[in-house]
Amino acid sequence: MSYQDCTKLFDQFKAAVNTNDVQTAKRLLAQLKIQLTQLTSLPPVLEKSSNAQKEITLARDTLELAVFLSVKMEDEAAFERNYQQLQMYTSDARGLLLPSQHQNLITGLNLLRLLVQNRIAEFHTELELIPQEIQQEAHIKHATQLEQQLMEGAYNKVLSAKSNVPDQSYLYFMDKLISTVRDEIASCSERAYKQLSVPEAQKLMLFTSAKEALQFAEERSWQVKGDVVYFDQQAQDDLKDLPAVELMNHTLTYARELERIV
Repeated sequence: MSYQDCTKLFDQFKAAVNTNDVQTAKRLLAQLKIQLTQLTSLPPVLEKSSNAQKEITLARDTLELAVFLSVKMEDEAAFERNYQQLQMYTSDARGLLLPSQHQNLITGLNLLRLLVQNRIAEFHTELELIPQEIQQEAHIKHATQLEQQLMEGAYNKVLSAKSNVPDQSYLYFMDKLISTVRDEIASCSERAYKQLSVPEAQKLMLFTSAKEALQFAEERSWQVKGDVVYFDQQAQDDLKDLPAVELMNHTLTYARELERIV
């Protein structure tokens, strides 16, 4: 298949992504990836030709759209796979391409994904590869600020960050991160309190309504009687049974890890 044929297929793929026709886009992406392998100007061959820059740009744009499609599909495995394939075009073929307007957005999305998956070491490895001046760009800074807030335990700031995302594509990962944060607050609450009033639980879990707090309580199998939420007694019993030496060792380990990261 020629470059022109790949271009036509790409235009169909792009239209399907932009109209949220996920199934059509997924099918066209599979076809397009196969056809692109026939273009010898792409990495790792990088054969020189009159169309080389156009072909490499087309392949990069395809993978960028594939990353956005994976977010729409809520498929984190596909996101990681497409992101890794895209890295060939920011390394091996970097000197042959004009800068992409989506590069910082996609880099920020990947950092956010690593936060959601609690892959903190990889988060910092990726961050070290980003030039210092680019780290101040809005898409990148959003992820680094979230990581700092998580380290500080400033969960209210993490939840409020959803209303200030630099792009709508961040919302999927933000929702997952907020869910993780709420679960962490809930786990701490189970150990710190025997009971809370519904308004107190709503405020503590950072819900916007009592209805959301009650639904969350049901999901956690908490008992609700009247206007009071009763936590799982087993969680508090487990805390009492935790040996003091073991607790100290955990605390020291966390402190060493924090010092290493800082």
